[in-house]
Parts: sequence; C-alpha cells; structure tokens
Amino acid sequence: MLEKCFVIFRLPSYSGSLRTELRHNRKIYFYDNGVRNAIISNFAPLSLRTDIGALWENLMLSERIKHNTYSGRFAQIYFWRTHAQSEIDFIEIEDGVMSAFEFKFNPKKTPNAPKAFRDTYPNASFEVITPDNYSSFVGVQ
Repeated sequence: MLEKCFVIFRLPSYSGSLRTELRHNRKIYFYDNGVRNAIISNFAPLSLRTDIGALWENLMLSERIKHNTYSGRFAQIYFWRTHAQSEIDFIEIEDGVMSAFEFKFNPKKTPNAPKAFRDTYPNASFEVITPDNYSSFVGVQ
C-alpha cells in the first residue's frame, strides 16, 4: 500500500552470474526523507545525525528516480550485494550499459568498486556521488 501511495519504493538486487550474489533481496527507500524522519522521530540537525549516510543514499536514489522519470529515461535500477557483504549502492542498466554508483556524504571517502564487482562486470562504469558532484546525477543545472 505504501508503494501504491508513493511513500516508499523497493530497489531489487542485481544478480548476473556470480553464485555469491544475492538474488532475491530488496532494499526499501522513502520518496521523501521527511516521512522517514517522522517515522523514526528524528529531526536533529545533520551535524548531530548518526544516519547521515542513509539519508544521503535515500535522497540520491529518490531524486535519481524522479530525474529519470522526468527526462523519459527507462533505466533498470538495482543495488548489488554479495553474501560476503560487498555492495554497490545503485546500479542502472540502460540500453545494455551498466553504470554503478556509490553514495558518500563525506567527499573525502572515495571507495573503489569491490573487486568481485570489477572482475564480474569489467565494462561497468563506477562513480562515487558526493555533495560535491551530485548535481548532474540528479539533473540539477
């Protein structure tokens, strides 16, 4: 019901060929972080939040989905995780081209794609989205 009312959306896991990839898992996100904050009763300033990474990831995913919808892009969207807990926050596949994104609120943290992902999907692009470079990702000029 919450999905039908556009309160939440589920992001399925991507599984290509690795036996170690999660196949039937989903992550749940809110279209509006304010609803999320109300449910957990936390309206503290960002400087006092311990969940800033989760808020940033949720914001970037919801805004990217809106951007894709408004611009008529029909990319398939996923997250990727192995049983060993290697993870990519967001995967888009459009016209057979895979793009992987990691969301980090702290721009000083610039991780690389996990080795298992790089080895299995060598043609996929990988980008870290931070407050310093998010504008083109969400379609803000």
